[in-house]
Amino acid sequence: MGDFWVFGYGSLIWNPGFESVGSHPAKLYGLHRSLCIYSWVHRGTQNAPGLVLGLDKGGSCSGMAFKVHSKNRESVIEYLRKRELVTNVYKESWRRVELGNGRTEQALTYVVDRTNPQYSGTLDIQKQIELVSSASGDSGPNCEYVLKTVEHLKSIAIRDHNLETIAGIIAQHQ
Repeated sequence: MGDFWVFGYGSLIWNPGFESVGSHPAKLYGLHRSLCIYSWVHRGTQNAPGLVLGLDKGGSCSGMAFKVHSKNRESVIEYLRKRELVTNVYKESWRRVELGNGRTEQALTYVVDRTNPQYSGTLDIQKQIELVSSASGDSGPNCEYVLKTVEHLKSIAIRDHNLETIAGIIAQHQ
């Protein structure tokens, strides 16, 4: 097996946790970035859940594709499974992404499992702000996750108006 790609749309952009041999802006069609997952481990607990991003049905998602050298294939996939599949709220999937240079590649992605009890669906903005503002988990405060994600998306010229609105309100109250 050769080199492969990993698609990042949230914290993988600013904290991939694995070595890559390059990265490119990328777009994934048919799924969009959404705060649609109750976090029971990384950014919240089961009793006080946070909200983290998932790839949900419809639209498209701009993010980053990371190229991983073939020699690191097994260790990177093992790492991502431990990180992303801790409660099985994501399904591992190979999806076609369009790189910024126009090329398309198959990339490893993690898509929300809508049948998992951690799937929140679409929550109103006030509920999203409430959950993000109050939760904290093994990886730190939920608000830190949202603020860092927005900061890094902006740094690579990706706008996510819903996340920016939530981050703006959270930042005002810190």
